[in-house]
This record gives sequence, C-alpha cells and structure tokens, in this order.
Amino acid sequence: MKRNIIFIGILLSALMIVSCIKDLDVTPKDPATILSGNLNDDPAYMKMVLAKIYASFIIEGQGSGGPDISASDNAFFTTTRALWNVQEISTDEAICAWGDVGIADLNTQTWSPTNPFLTALYQRLGLSITYANEFIRNTEGNVDPEVVKYRAEARFLRALAYYWDLDLFGNPPFTTEADKVGNFYPNQLDPDVTVARKKLFSYIVSELQAIESDLGEPGFSYPRADKGACWMLLSRLYLNAEVYTGTAKWDSCKMYTDKVIASPAYSLAPDYRQNFCADNDYSQNKEMIFAWVQDGVYTQGYVGTTFIIESSSDARYIRAEDFHGLTSNTNWNGNRARIQFLNVMIDTLAVYGDNPVPYETDSLFKQSKDQRVFLKRKQSPNIPSPSSSGDYGIGVYKFTAKNFDGSEANNSNPAYASTDFPIFRLADAYLMRAEAEYRLGNLGNAVADINVIRERAFKGTDGNITTSDLDDKFLLSERGREFYYEAQRRTDLIRFSQFTNGTYMWAWKGGSANGSSTDSHLNIFPIPGDEVSANPNIHQNPGY
Repeated sequence: MKRNIIFIGILLSALMIVSCIKDLDVTPKDPATILSGNLNDDPAYMKMVLAKIYASFIIEGQGSGGPDISASDNAFFTTTRALWNVQEISTDEAICAWGDVGIADLNTQTWSPTNPFLTALYQRLGLSITYANEFIRNTEGNVDPEVVKYRAEARFLRALAYYWDLDLFGNPPFTTEADKVGNFYPNQLDPDVTVARKKLFSYIVSELQAIESDLGEPGFSYPRADKGACWMLLSRLYLNAEVYTGTAKWDSCKMYTDKVIASPAYSLAPDYRQNFCADNDYSQNKEMIFAWVQDGVYTQGYVGTTFIIESSSDARYIRAEDFHGLTSNTNWNGNRARIQFLNVMIDTLAVYGDNPVPYETDSLFKQSKDQRVFLKRKQSPNIPSPSSSGDYGIGVYKFTAKNFDGSEANNSNPAYASTDFPIFRLADAYLMRAEAEYRLGNLGNAVADINVIRERAFKGTDGNITTSDLDDKFLLSERGREFYYEAQRRTDLIRFSQFTNGTYMWAWKGGSANGSSTDSHLNIFPIPGDEVSANPNIHQNPGY
C-alpha cells in the first residue's frame, strides 16, 4: 500500500459519525455531502471531520462506513492496539501467548519488515497524518476563533502521529498540507535515517511551538488537545532528544514539564488506580491531560483499554467478577508480564526477605507497600516457551472496566470498556522533570519530584528516596512501576540503553529462555516491506 495517497473526500463522504469523542458528539444530517471541497461551508462539518481525526487513533472506523483500513481482523490492527503490542510485548513488561502471525516476532525481538503489526501501525499513522493534512489544507486562512483551535488540534494530532513515526520507524515518508491529494510517491526527509530523524524531530518541535498559542487553555475541553497536551508532547520529545538527534535537550524537557506542573488545571489523582478505571476522565480525574476516549456505547470495538483488559484476563486467575467487569467475549488469556518485571515492580528483598515470590501466601502481592502493584500470581512465574498458555507468567490487572468505587460505568457494556486510554498524565510530567533534573545534576530537585509520585504510591513517606538512591537503574525502574502497560516501556528501555544490547535480560528476549543480547539495529523498527517495494523513494532502515 502506497502511503498518504488516500482520497479524503471519498472517505469523508462515507462519514457516518455517531460519536468518537465525548466532547465531539455529532451526527451529520447528510454525510454524503461532507466532502473536502465544502469543508468550510459549515463549522459543524469541521467538528465532524476533526472528530474523525481523533477517532482514527483508537477505533477501526466509524458507523456504516466500515473500517478505515481493512484487515483479516480489523480491531487487531488499530493504532492503539498495534502500538501497545510493539511497545509492550517486545519488552519485559508483557509477553503474549497467542499464535497469530507477528506476535512471536515481537515476543522475542526477531521481527522483520513483514511483521503485520508493524505494517498496520505504519499505515494507520500515515492515514491519521493524511486526514490531518486535508483538514489543515481546507481550513487555511479561516480566522474564526473556533476554527483556529480546530486547525491547531489537527496540527497537534499530526505532530503526535509523526512523533510515533519518529520513535518507532525513524524515517517515514513525509507529507504536509502542501502536498496535494492524489497518486504520488512521497519522499523521506533524507535517505539516511540518522539525518532524517534530526529533521523530523525539528519539524515536530517547530509545529508544536507554532500552535501552542492557538490551542485551548489546559483542561478547556477534555479530551481535545490543549496547551497541556502540547507541552507534554514537547517534553516527551526533549526527554528522548539524544536518541532521536544525538544531542540531549534536558533544559528544554524541564522547561515544558515546568509549565505542565505549574498549571492549576492539573493535579495528581489521590489514588493511583483512579487513572485506570471507567471514570478516569478529566471531569473526575485532573491527572488526565490527554487520552483516547473510550465508551461502551459509542466506541465499541476490541481496541484500546478493552483489548488490554480482555487480553490480560482469564477464567481462573484474573476473572471479570473479581477484577475487570467485562463479561461478554471475555478472558482471552493472552498477555501477562515476565518474571523479571515482577522484580522491577516489587523490591522483593525488602518486602519478602529470603522468599521473593511468596505465591502460596500472597497471590496478589499485597505485602508490597507500593499501591501501584496490580499483579496476580498464575500457575508459574516462569514461561516455558513464548507461546505457552497465558496461565504462565505474572498476571496484570491494572486496567478495569469498573468505576473506581467498583460500580458499573456510565454507558456500560458487557463487552466494551468505558475506560479512557491515557496518553499523557501529570505523573509523567513529574518523572520526566525528575529525569531532566538528574541529568542536569540537580539531584535534590529530582528526588523531590520522584517523592511526590512515591508518596501517592505508598500512601505516605515510607517509600521516599534520597539522593543516594538515585541512579539510572532506579529512574528506569520507577518509570516501569508508574507506567507499565501504558505503551511506554520500549521507548524508556531504549533511552537507558537496555532494550537490545544492554545488560538487562528478560525471559525469551532474543529467543532464548533466559534472554540474550540483540542487535542495536532493532532499536528502530523496519519500514514495512510492502512500502519499500511499492515506493521507489523509500530507503529501508539499516540492518533490515
């Protein structure tokens, strides 16, 4: 499939939006009239199309129009689901028991340019960019204040898609609103992935800085992108700047996290679990800065948090009645953590002494004082093979379809969760700033930020650290404890040189039971083989 040659007018003419974003609930009177050529005829059309761009990241398609990209299993290859797979099951945090093509490659870091999850994610990100390009092109010059915001949001969503392209693929084809829709072969920014990454990094930063003033104030209309989301994406870019460009930007990372933390619009949820329940949206949880909204009625599909919950549950160890509340088409028994991640989550020696895995007496690890531990013992912590039953390994039940108090969600559905999937939350601003302060030599400031997060996790100061505790290993582990199953692990491991040729091994990394070192070219995924074959302007990433 050639990328970025989608005819937006045709796709939008089939737009049957019921709702994709709670704040963008729209039902067009005559969807067949919504074409790119008359987008400016009515601001309501703009909101409909903007909703489509948001929705392209979380669901397979909308209404009777069918999936945006057809596949053997349309839900399997949606953006957030594919992103979660490549970011999580390629690491210590997860391994999947299913035999579907491409999963074993991710489990063992043995993927190739034909991996279907990489292809799907690459195509989906390209589709979102194409949608955004068309919207930006057709709203150029419109000075209506609301339209100015809409246009800035579309540019933010395009920048977010390009950020994931930058992080995952390094050197994607590059198009903007200046490229007219039609049949053409898009170019990369440079044949050399190292040079292209620097250019794409600079482009994304410049886009975000340009739209900052046009976006709504923090918290203005969740889940739409606002200044807070913009600052968080800039922080995330600068956090990983050395990986992407070869030059660290810790001062810049600190500058934007300062803005987020200083905003009165955001505050940490009193309880960690509130971020992963059905009522985790901004109206009830001011920690949530930007998320993909899910709703049991309006965003139905086995995607996002529904997928995470169901794929991590089973009929014996993590059951609906005990943990997650979904009762239809449930208990897929696929994803669970590897034993090495248990040692990240729990300071086993401090908690358990000489008995680090007390399965028989503490199956939910309740002796751990860290309240972020939502793990469950299964049949055995050791996984006999990458495709072994989901009964082996460490069960994870962090996300739930229930409200925080255990009640049924609004718009509840027995098959689909109403739990939003967090992209940026305030805790990340604190831990990004802590890492920046650490790199800048301000250890006291770093410790202060980390202890803000740990005091919530430990319900007091028992888990507080001092500067003597602070090192690379602690920082990486703390991010694991706070953000596991939120599709960040691969990126963090790469930044700390632990993903491939580092010293950290986990079960079945590289295909061996105890883990083995893998080649550093795997830090960037390949451009899908179909794209390289179809587009003569595309250069494959080194090593593939």
